[in-house]
Formats: sequence, structure tokens, C-alpha cells
Amino acid sequence: MSEPTTERKVRAAQDAALELATLSDAERSEALAAIADAIDDSHEAILEANERDVAEAEEMLERGEYTQALVDRLKLSPGKLESIAEMVRSVADQADPLGKTQESRALDDGLELYRVSVPIGVVGTVFESRPDALVQIAALAMKSGNAVILKGGSEALHSNRVLFEIIEEATADQPDGWAQHIEAREDVDTLLEMDDAVDLLMPRGSSAFVSYIQDNTSIPVLGHTEGICHVYVDSEADLEMASDIAYDAKVQYPAVCNAVETLLVHEAVADDFLPAVAERYREAGVELRGDERTREVIDAEAATDEDWETEYGDLILAVKVVDSLADAVAHVTAHGSKHTESIVTDDADRAGRFMRSLDSASVFHNASTRFADGYRYGLGAEVGISTGKIHARGPVGLTGLTTYKYYLEGDGQVVATYAGDDARPFRHDDFDGEWSPGRLAGE
Repeated sequence: MSEPTTERKVRAAQDAALELATLSDAERSEALAAIADAIDDSHEAILEANERDVAEAEEMLERGEYTQALVDRLKLSPGKLESIAEMVRSVADQADPLGKTQESRALDDGLELYRVSVPIGVVGTVFESRPDALVQIAALAMKSGNAVILKGGSEALHSNRVLFEIIEEATADQPDGWAQHIEAREDVDTLLEMDDAVDLLMPRGSSAFVSYIQDNTSIPVLGHTEGICHVYVDSEADLEMASDIAYDAKVQYPAVCNAVETLLVHEAVADDFLPAVAERYREAGVELRGDERTREVIDAEAATDEDWETEYGDLILAVKVVDSLADAVAHVTAHGSKHTESIVTDDADRAGRFMRSLDSASVFHNASTRFADGYRYGLGAEVGISTGKIHARGPVGLTGLTTYKYYLEGDGQVVATYAGDDARPFRHDDFDGEWSPGRLAGE
């Protein structure tokens, strides 16, 4: 039998979405448990496929076509697979995001309106080299009752194929076609045209890539773009704490979008702070690129205008000395990507001013930018980190994959009763109540 076309895969997902939305939380969670168990039982096959991807990527790295950061994101290990399975179980353990009554209002006696959380429907995702992203997105889609179209990068082709086959087999008793895998670039172009079947697109990649998606589809797009994150060391900072935070934000895992790319330092503490932290960075192999005032204090390459707007995803850090908190805010506003920023200071008023002044999805006080993550936020996992404002922002977990619909429970009411000269007035009284089918029938 020939491979189903992209159109057929999307239509199958559309049909599956209707059935998936009717499953109980227990059924969806059982499916996730089956996925986690299957990953635990398939380490050998997954790692063998991943080794092929990594070997090919390292050849591309030698030719200068891939970056080391991409290769690092691509690699899997037994420990990483254990973490992936644990992530799936964590998603299963999250509270059911569906069927939540968000508002309840009595329009009149025996006429009650409820706003209730429901799945979005069919979600299309296009993501980068990390194979674990495929599992994260599929797990979140299942828990939130959404059908999903998965398109990973070609650099992770073999890993993604095996992982998808494991997921597909583990959920064979779930609605057929709830998860679909596409591989070719032309498949993405087909996906972009299917606005009648796909409810939301979530690309993860560069700003140019996300812009391409947005410019070539009428489907709503929830974009995940670069993470040009900043740590600002204030004049009132505990410098030992600041060193630990700035170091962790860059070195702990530099290849991810919540790693810091620019370190801003108040001029009042630059002479005391920069030499010690620079030495820590050098010992970790971090290349420093500084403005003129930074290079008066420490050895660093000269930073260019491009450095302030670059997501390195590597052991490279731009450093700038600023005159004030206001200058730090101005720099982040001019050059940031609205992802994650952090201020290190002992002054609560200055922290509040910094946090309120920035238009980023996450702003921290005395904490590493690396905490900007769905799992660390207690969301179980994340589909991506949205730097936009509608309809989800920051790490997008289960609630970001839901919308709502209105349910009206009545007892034979007609609109004519509420129109004309003898119109009956509406009550419009909010009350605490959970929707259930036929709620009024038993009263």
C-alpha cells in the first residue's frame, strides 16, 4: 500500500480529533503511560537511529553546514531517554485541562450559560533538531485531546521516524490517525494550505522561518522564535549570587533558547564583578565579546552590533556595561526577542521596575534564565515558548493547547420571550457552578 499523502494524513487527523475530544482523562493518560513504557523498552532502537543522525550531522559540521549547537541538541543518550519517558509520565499526571468550567452565568431562571475548556482540534507543528521535541509535542497533544501533525528537521530524520513509530504502536487502540508524521519540505507547503482542516500551527525555529510560515498561510500561527535572553547585574546586586546566575544561564546548557546571550552589568559594579565571572567563563570555554567599557576591565573580543541581536546557542556571550537600570531596560527593549530576561539585585523596588518595564514573556528576579521551561514551570512539558501575546505566552503547555466553547442549558426557553414590549428581562447573574450535561433536568 502506498504512503498516504499529506492531505490524507491531515484529513485523518481531522476525523480523529473529533473522537479524541470525547475520551476521558483516564483514557488519555493511559495512552501516555503506554508511550512512556514503550520508550523505556526501545532504547536500543532509538539510540541506533540517533547515532545515524548524529554521524551525518557531524559530517555536516565538519563541512561548516551545521553548528555544534545543532549537533548537541540532536544527541540522545540512555539518560536522556529516561528523562523523555519521565516527561511523558509527568504530562499524564497533570490535571485534565479539558471540561473545566471557566465561567457560569444564569441568564434567567432555568437558563444557564457555561464557558468550558475544550481542545483546539488539529495542531500542526514544525520543529528543530531535538528529537525529544517530537515526543513532548505528541504527549501534550494527547493529554489535551488534540490531533497533531508532526514535522521535525531532516537532521533528526531517523530518530523521529523511530520515535513516531513507537508512539503510533503504543497508541494503536486510540483514535486512528490522531498523530501524523510528515517529512518533506513540500509536505509543509501542503499543510500551510489546509486552513479548513488545521486549527493552529506552531513552528519552532528562527524568526525568518516563523515569518515564512506566517506569510504563507491563513492558519493561526503560534510562533516560537529566537531566545535572545539577558541577565542584568544591577548596582545593588549580591555579586556572588550574580556570578552563579550569570554562569548557570550560559554554561549549564548553552544550546537552548533560554540560555543567556547578553550579560548587562551596571557600571558601579563592573570593576568588581567582571574579572571574577570572566575567569569562570574562560575555565568553561566561553568566548566573551564585549563593548569598549567591558574591554577596559577584562580581555574580550570586540562586540559588534550584530552580537547584541544574535542567539549563539553556544559558549559565546556578549557583555555590555550600562550606566543605569534604565539603560539596561532600553538595551533589552531594542535588541531582545521578548523571551526571558533576569535582573540580579537586592533592591525590590529596582527589581519591580525592571520586571514591569520589559515586554518579555518571562522576567525573573535573582534567578537563571534557564528556568523558562514548561517542565520547570510545572506544565509537564512544553510545545514551545511563545514570544507573542495571543493566545498563549511563554512556555506553552496543556492550557495553551485548549480553547473554549459555550454550553447553554435551558428548559424550553425561546428568544421571543425576551423581545418586544412585554420582554422578560435577563438576569445575567454569575454563579459558581460546574457544567454537566442535562444539569437542569434533575433540579
